[in-house]
Amino acid sequence: MGKDQLQTYRYFLKDSIRKEINFRNTDQNQRIPAPLIEKPAETGADRVRLPPPGEWTTIPQMDLTTAIARRKSRRVYSDAALSLEELAYLLWTTQGLRSDPSQGHAYRTVPSAGCRHAFETYLAVFTITGLKPGIYRYLPVSHELVFESEKERLSERMIHASLGQTYPGRAAVTFIWSVLPYRMEWRYGLAAHKVIALDAGHVCQNLYLACEAIDAGTCAIAAYDQEEMDELLGLDGTDEFVIYLAPVGKTA
Repeated sequence: MGKDQLQTYRYFLKDSIRKEINFRNTDQNQRIPAPLIEKPAETGADRVRLPPPGEWTTIPQMDLTTAIARRKSRRVYSDAALSLEELAYLLWTTQGLRSDPSQGHAYRTVPSAGCRHAFETYLAVFTITGLKPGIYRYLPVSHELVFESEKERLSERMIHASLGQTYPGRAAVTFIWSVLPYRMEWRYGLAAHKVIALDAGHVCQNLYLACEAIDAGTCAIAAYDQEEMDELLGLDGTDEFVIYLAPVGKTA
């Protein structure tokens, strides 16, 4: 890689671009309506109600200091299933809403630049009590899952799309975050893309800490076959595409 190319990619990590943008020209300041905070589910799609925080009875308490001290990347999991309540807990801690949506915004359990929250959470479900295997998507506004598709050889396909890493296909569930860039571009224009990457880190760190409370483990993955993973989820690869994933399973 040449020095010029290195400098180009390093520029992405800086905030110099902010000085080059006239924010009065962003779609937000042009009074174009904000994009939806959640992809709508197809009419008639199968939905699964998730227990909300007030109904949890099996999620143990863990102080934050202990969770941080125990946090580590875990790639080996037992064969034990996660309960639907545990899955609901992990979804709420990573993308759950703290209050009702208002004026195109929704405050969640993780921070996001400009409260834009550009991600959708997909799940490759393998062993979750009460759920058939397949691809699901989290609906944070209603705290539900919507069944997206049933895939043959899902475990093998996840491993292959993860460039041969086995744990995304051998976990109880693999979280797959897609990004809809326009949700952030609507507010920030060309300055959107660095903060999208930062936001992804916020989401995954919450998953790490929440896993520690339920004797589960996870491992963040940023190396995967982009086109194959997008195809697996049925994404167009342009206006929505996979940005990050993390398998979750009970600790061995």
